[in-house]
Amino acid sequence: MSAESITKYIDDNAQRFESEYFDWLRIPSISTDPAYADDVKKAAEWIADRLAQMGLKPEMIETKRHPLVYAETPAVKGAPIILVYGHFDVQPVDPLDLWTTPPFEPAVRHGSVFARGATDDKGQLLTHVFAAEAVLKETTLPYQIKFLFEGEEEDGSESLTEYVKKHKDKLACDCLVVSDGSMFGPGQPAVTYGLRGLMCFELTLTGPGRDLHSGVFGGAVYNPAIALSQMMNRMIDENGHIQVPDFYKDVVPLSERERKQFADLPLDEEEFFGKIGLKKGFGEKGFTSIERRWARPTFDINGLTSGYQGEGSKTVLPSKASAKFTFRLVPKQDPAKIVKSLEAYLHSLCPPGITMQLDYQHGANGLLVSLDSVFVEAATKALEETFGCPPFYTREGGSIPIITLMSDVLEADVLLLGLGLDDDNTHAPNEKFSLDSFHKGIKTSARLLQEIARYQKMRKA
Repeated sequence: MSAESITKYIDDNAQRFESEYFDWLRIPSISTDPAYADDVKKAAEWIADRLAQMGLKPEMIETKRHPLVYAETPAVKGAPIILVYGHFDVQPVDPLDLWTTPPFEPAVRHGSVFARGATDDKGQLLTHVFAAEAVLKETTLPYQIKFLFEGEEEDGSESLTEYVKKHKDKLACDCLVVSDGSMFGPGQPAVTYGLRGLMCFELTLTGPGRDLHSGVFGGAVYNPAIALSQMMNRMIDENGHIQVPDFYKDVVPLSERERKQFADLPLDEEEFFGKIGLKKGFGEKGFTSIERRWARPTFDINGLTSGYQGEGSKTVLPSKASAKFTFRLVPKQDPAKIVKSLEAYLHSLCPPGITMQLDYQHGANGLLVSLDSVFVEAATKALEETFGCPPFYTREGGSIPIITLMSDVLEADVLLLGLGLDDDNTHAPNEKFSLDSFHKGIKTSARLLQEIARYQKMRKA
């Protein structure tokens, strides 16, 4: 099957691909809410059925929570193995009133489809499935493709973590292909060679055994909400520098080559911040916004809770106060060391009369991949042929913890081929995905499969 005939097949089936994609988006597969467990399973069944239509024999792997879906083409002795990973679970949709159209009723506006899961990760995942359909329709590739999809990525990937560790031989591969991120910009493809790590915490402070009258007890009792505010204020200074002792000890400085490469990228900072409603950014002093987002560690408060939250006032001195916060890590930072240092630091800040509880919820190391592999070369060619320009080599500020683990356990290269855009509202209301990127993603993935096949034939020759 020639490259031209594969492209024609993709073009001829473009409307069907969109229709099937929209059908999948209508399934509210929110993994973090037990009320949607049946919908997560329904989403798993949908993609398993889709793989079966391609002539594969997918497995629905039951876990303690949400199922995994696995399928493979026949093994080819001595040939490379490609493992395509993605997730079919989605984030909650709150606040619902900020959605222009219902989150699980796909709506096309300005060339993009708006729905929860549009870009993260149903749309990007499907580009590889539809590409494989096109390539396998009339040819047999000289290597094996495996598909592994999960329904818990948005909630820590606990089941897949356990499965990967127990089934290393079954999942063995040479290259892990993932599309769950962004391009550099519209029409500007990228090969992402780094991910930041992640640590998620919840800090709970407890003062009196119950809420108190602020007039009767205020000034005589340490207010947990005030204590929390003071402690969080001591986590980061006015220059964006994290104050936890030894936090930067293992951070590898950016090379001059990397700093120049980032500086040469065509980023209009005023336009970038304008898209998110800001006139300027903030971050660690001495670094550009790209460096801060991609290659420097950060601290962020994700949520604060304490006291009365209803209409009007209530003169209460709250019994408890809590904060959810995260660190983004760069490669070489050790989460275990940071947990120990953070706990000691917070205890030193906690005032008398306040009891502190720190819960470390989950996390992952950062990831750096080599740009010198044949798989990166194949991806570079595939992206350039599809988009008409060479890709940028970038890092990603977000985290995909399971990718780091799979790369380590399976000892595999990683291809991170994000197809979304920074303004796709990932995890927010009005999430979207460009339909142009969706269709070009299918063609890119198909070309990637052909490039890897070409490399395999050259190696045999």
